[in-house]
Amino acid sequence: MVIVIQCADKVGLVANIAGLLREQELNIVSMREHVDTIQNRFFARIQITKTVDAAILEAQLKAVLPEDAQVTATPNPLKKIVVLVTKEYHCLTDILIRNHFNTLGASMFCVVGNHPTLQDICRRFDMPFHLVSHEGITKEAFENELYKTVSSYNADYIVLAKFMRILSPAFVEKYPLRLINIHHSFLPAFIGANPYKQAYERGVKLIGATAHFVTNQLDEGPIIAQQIISVNHSFTTADMVKAGKEIETAVLAKALQLVFDNKVIIHENKTIVFE
Repeated sequence: MVIVIQCADKVGLVANIAGLLREQELNIVSMREHVDTIQNRFFARIQITKTVDAAILEAQLKAVLPEDAQVTATPNPLKKIVVLVTKEYHCLTDILIRNHFNTLGASMFCVVGNHPTLQDICRRFDMPFHLVSHEGITKEAFENELYKTVSSYNADYIVLAKFMRILSPAFVEKYPLRLINIHHSFLPAFIGANPYKQAYERGVKLIGATAHFVTNQLDEGPIIAQQIISVNHSFTTADMVKAGKEIETAVLAKALQLVFDNKVIIHENKTIVFE
């Protein structure tokens, strides 16, 4: 069972938490904590051996913590996910393979695409694929149909695996901090479309990828994971795209594992990641 806590910092928090768990005869397997001294904020991730009633444990912990404490106790079931795609296959294929071999750390329910391009690869993995086309209809009608399809699965997270459509604030609000996107750039550089073309024209020596939660501000949601690789003057835009696909796949996989393992705490527009 995993317990995640964030609250105002004060002397004795760790002792209070440990003391309560000892009283309940709950053995701590691991405990990671971080204090933001600027904002006077305490964050912790605790793993215990026994699974108990989550609501009761949360209430008990809140009683020994500051009034603003946010406490989540999770019995560690597999998270449920739906994956959104367009035409690019690299991130989706990696997720499908991990799901097939039970190393994803989540239960993948289906793939939803706004083009039929990736339907065949999903069929090969016996993964349900739903086509929700955006063509010939308004954005509102498209998102209504998308929401109807996605919501039927009651997923914990929606993974945007190269889903090349900007979602409206109305749609994002339906899944607050539950939409995870892989952006083909080392944010905050090169926001928006064609980042590799932007990078090539700028003559950069590093390119990267960023996995982040989606908010109403384009590509500015809380960052989960990032990675960079070196490039040089010999790289064309096509070379950068090829190298970028590899790093996008790796960064998204890492971010998903961190989220599924309850190792990411969100505070305002930042994340605390207990790797």
